[in-house]
Amino acid sequence: MTSEEITAAGGQRFGNIVDRIPLGSGHEGRQGTYVVRDIETDKHHAFMYADIVTEGFRTIRTGERVRFLVDPEDPEHARYVIRLDLPEVEDYYR
Repeated sequence: MTSEEITAAGGQRFGNIVDRIPLGSGHEGRQGTYVVRDIETDKHHAFMYADIVTEGFRTIRTGERVRFLVDPEDPEHARYVIRLDLPEVEDYYR
């Protein structure tokens, strides 16, 4: 993403994951659409697991804090979602 696209999208946003709508595909139905609430504007934006930027498994849980960009072509869609509160590996598998 270029700096022009980031500016057009309004820059980086911060929010919390408020919902996950499973699609029933993937391992144990874990793929789906996620919803993030922008903490500044209170708007909701949807995104797919492929929009999560991470190494390894692309997973996220309701309640987690994230940083994201709003898609300039589709303002209801979040892109480049980055988890801010990464759990300890041992805690994740409990």
